[in-house]
Amino acid sequence: MEEYTKSMSDIPELGDIFFENLNLKRFYLHYNTRTMVKKERYTIRNMTEDEVESVAVAWAAKEGWNPGLHDGPCFYTTDPKGFFVGLLGNEPISCISAVAYDRDFAFLGFYIVKPEHRGKGYGLKIWDAAIAYLQTQNIGLDGVVEQQETYKKSGFKLAYNNIRYEGKAKPTTEQFPEIVPLSEVSFDDVSRYDTNLFHVPRPQFLQCWVKQPEGLALAAIREGKVVGYGVIRKCRSGYKIGPLFADTKYLANKLFLALNNFVEPGAQIYLDTLEVNQAAVQLAEDHGMHKVFETARMYTKSQPDIEINKVFGVTTFELG
Repeated sequence: MEEYTKSMSDIPELGDIFFENLNLKRFYLHYNTRTMVKKERYTIRNMTEDEVESVAVAWAAKEGWNPGLHDGPCFYTTDPKGFFVGLLGNEPISCISAVAYDRDFAFLGFYIVKPEHRGKGYGLKIWDAAIAYLQTQNIGLDGVVEQQETYKKSGFKLAYNNIRYEGKAKPTTEQFPEIVPLSEVSFDDVSRYDTNLFHVPRPQFLQCWVKQPEGLALAAIREGKVVGYGVIRKCRSGYKIGPLFADTKYLANKLFLALNNFVEPGAQIYLDTLEVNQAAVQLAEDHGMHKVFETARMYTKSQPDIEINKVFGVTTFELG
């Protein structure tokens, strides 16, 4: 019977066994949680139309790029396969657009990685996915000037700088007999004029762009021909004019003034100009606008052969 008569002090307390097991369980859960985090996969896929707005456009706004309130649908309809999102697990952490207008020309934009995930290689992976999508095209982009050397490593060459100007809308009572609502003009005529100055046809984009809510599109007409047109649209902050295309500075100025009349006096307005078009720079500065920042317009192949002297305002830094 001796083996059954040991002191109770020699028998582990039930409480000790419970807490020891509890601590082991906590360690197990902690270890496995860390392991799960490490095993989260980074995947890249096409964006949905909603994600173009909720991810790409929303993140661009946070970066201070001031996109339009209704840009998303126009961007997506241009090339639904050209928008990519990178996910860590189920969380979007990176994005880029690689919009193919046709087999010859495309434009990169929305290249963003969430700040807390930068410097970890995620951006390069989604960049490579975008470039791989564009097999045959001459690719353009408007990049941060300081990042030119990085883009050059991917084969991009500097064409010129663009300048974002900011100012305040000033109403005018001046009459503009040569300026008419773009809706009164044949869309095919406008599209042909646009193609000469953008380099390739973009009818799907244009159909949406000129009909944006909270926006206005005007055309300049001479002897029944389109000799210029412009669009103003509401953005996160103020309004942006773009494109502003015209045969002469005189017509560009008339369009600029007429578009100004669309918004309330004193509203912030923005115009993105080509630094190499001195007439465009002068137009912005004549209206008291000041520089906000510059971008580097770059291409992988040759610079498109367009009449730069007729481009007074870039359409959009995201799609060219």
